Amino acid sequence: MSLSPSTGRTRAHWEATADALLAAVEPYATDDKALYHLPGGHESWSGRLSDGLEGYARTLLLAAFRRDETVLERYADGLAAGVSGVWPRIEDRGQPLVEAASVALALRLTRPLLWDRLPDAVRQRAAAWLGDALDAEPWPCNWELFPVTVGGFLQETGYEPEASRKAVDRGLARIEDWYVGDGWYTDGDGRKFDHYNGWAMHLYPVLHAWLAGDDRLLELYGGRLSRHLEDYARLFGGDGAPMRQGRSLTYRFATAAPLWLGALTGHTPLAPGVTRRLASGALSYFLERGAVDANGLLTLGWHGPDPSVLQGYSGPASPYWASKGFLGLLLPADHPVWTAPEEPAPAEREDAVTALAAPNWLLQSTRSDGVVRLHNHGSEDVRYDPYYTRLAYSTATAPSTSPPYDNSVIVGGDPRRTDIVPLGAGDGWAASRHSVGDRVRVTSVVLADGAVEVRVHEVAGAPPGTEVRVTGWAPADGLRAELLPAVGLAGDGEPVGVTSSGPTLFAAVARLTAEPGPAPLADLVTVRPSGDGQVDVRFGGGRGVRVRPAGECPVTDLGG
Repeated sequence: MSLSPSTGRTRAHWEATADALLAAVEPYATDDKALYHLPGGHESWSGRLSDGLEGYARTLLLAAFRRDETVLERYADGLAAGVSGVWPRIEDRGQPLVEAASVALALRLTRPLLWDRLPDAVRQRAAAWLGDALDAEPWPCNWELFPVTVGGFLQETGYEPEASRKAVDRGLARIEDWYVGDGWYTDGDGRKFDHYNGWAMHLYPVLHAWLAGDDRLLELYGGRLSRHLEDYARLFGGDGAPMRQGRSLTYRFATAAPLWLGALTGHTPLAPGVTRRLASGALSYFLERGAVDANGLLTLGWHGPDPSVLQGYSGPASPYWASKGFLGLLLPADHPVWTAPEEPAPAEREDAVTALAAPNWLLQSTRSDGVVRLHNHGSEDVRYDPYYTRLAYSTATAPSTSPPYDNSVIVGGDPRRTDIVPLGAGDGWAASRHSVGDRVRVTSVVLADGAVEVRVHEVAGAPPGTEVRVTGWAPADGLRAELLPAVGLAGDGEPVGVTSSGPTLFAAVARLTAEPGPAPLADLVTVRPSGDGQVDVRFGGGRGVRVRPAGECPVTDLGG
């Protein structure tokens, strides 16, 4: 259709999807409507009661975005029962704190339709239940924003205004420690960069500022969001797929939330047609690949059920954080984001290699197949390997969770990659250093041009004769994954070499492409050692660079 030439989806499709998801969960509500026990044998580490609250809170958020008064009445009944002793208390670092934020945000968004119509006694009990979130200790990460979200709502309603204000101020001050610039936050201490930037670290502060009418805060957080969206828009493939990296991937099209948020608050660099194309593309990507089962329920997984993307906190209703992806329904039907024709996503417009300095990533996208590759030289959270610790991720592949491990440097049979130190990212390159065990250090540089990658690794600290194996992309349907030895390596598939008596250089050429009949990879780039721990690389287009992983500047341009 002319309005949505890429996805075929309009506002009506979003509304119909929301309605179908809400209808599908209704049979699983308890008689008092306070808990939603979705089917299946999976249970989170928080237990069945907390999981039932999660089912209520996350689907309430969807109902709030949909603003269907009939459905909201059902949730009003559940709220009255929940705060009368059914719901677990909000305690330090407990899952109910997470769900309290969804409840509070939903109540704030629908105040005239739900909260203001409740009996005063119910409002008092609800405020008291939520009030425990004001002093509950969060985990030191995006959880700091849950008391902010609860406090913003309670402050608006006049409940313990001083305690509410302090909770807001405390949480907002905390995330300043994790803002690293250019619109990027790390999710707590360290360098944990993933989708939590969009669906948490930006979402909650910007929504709070917007709902509070606080121009100062909105300028601050909205400006950061706008800058983030410049990079974020590049993390979607031409088929609508978000980047398959990081944790909580079962939230799926919650990845659309920051796109809508920018349009909602007026803090976005993206044209309305690009915003909707990206958001609708993400929705379509998952709906067309089995994210919803035969009963209309979101499954625990990525496409369909997939335990490899789950964490211990994932319960049957966890996928319904995807409700955040329906934030765009807060925009009126006549807003340009709904009425402007879709425009191509960045991955559809041109081949691009983009360095992201804050996370120290290199993004590589190709227009011919719409595949986006993320070369990771700065993000790490070893608790969630393999979705943080690999050298590369893409919108079209999944990291392997068992041997052979993809996108790795395996030294002496050890595939670990810890203590990642970013060494910079620039024009077509990114570099980092990491540890393998206690003594071995690997310094890595990636170069990208079109779909071609050159990966250079210097291994230091390993005994002479230690085997070094380099792996490339995991196989995926419809994709061609190639890896050719270049320096210090030999063999097909997984090139192997051995260390010498000192730091040893290894290099390989890789490609991941869905392009039919691509030119031979060996014809597109040459890689040769040039002495003194250096490698010279020349791409088919004429560009030449010298790579010295251990040098102060890892990459030197040799010109065309």
